[in-house]
Amino acid sequence: MMNARWEYGDGVRLVRNVKNDGTYPGMAVGAPLVRRGSIGHVVDIGTFLQDQVIYSVHFLEDGRIVGCREEELIDINDPWTPSRFEFRDKVCPRMPLTLGGETLTPAGAVGEVLRVIRDAPGGVAYHLHFAEQLPGRVFQVAETLLDPAAGWIPAGEEEVEHDASLS
Repeated sequence: MMNARWEYGDGVRLVRNVKNDGTYPGMAVGAPLVRRGSIGHVVDIGTFLQDQVIYSVHFLEDGRIVGCREEELIDINDPWTPSRFEFRDKVCPRMPLTLGGETLTPAGAVGEVLRVIRDAPGGVAYHLHFAEQLPGRVFQVAETLLDPAAGWIPAGEEEVEHDASLS
């Protein structure tokens, strides 16, 4: 087998929300399975397409065993900083974003989270893209300056879908 970072019984933390891709029995497609930040323990190790290590992780609080890729997990003892938003969430700055005195995007403009930066100086920050105002440009904005876009539920269901048959 490929080199696995964790072994049976090791504690891990999920760094992305996981939702059902249709292979988890008894739940609707798109239904949340396990929330980022949840702690679980490795109960099996396998591979997918012979090039990805897949860990079957038992999330005791959720009562679920879910297959996770290595990049979706961190060690249980690694530092963890919760965030309000996640990849693909829609957000709005509370104030205009300026650069060199020039307003680049107004307060309330809808942007999309491209990346979460949990270890930014001063707290969690995000790489954001404002397609309407600034196509092709990315800005780093502190979490404290953001609100969810109207009608958007932040980070409840994320982009990660899982094949429960791998668990």
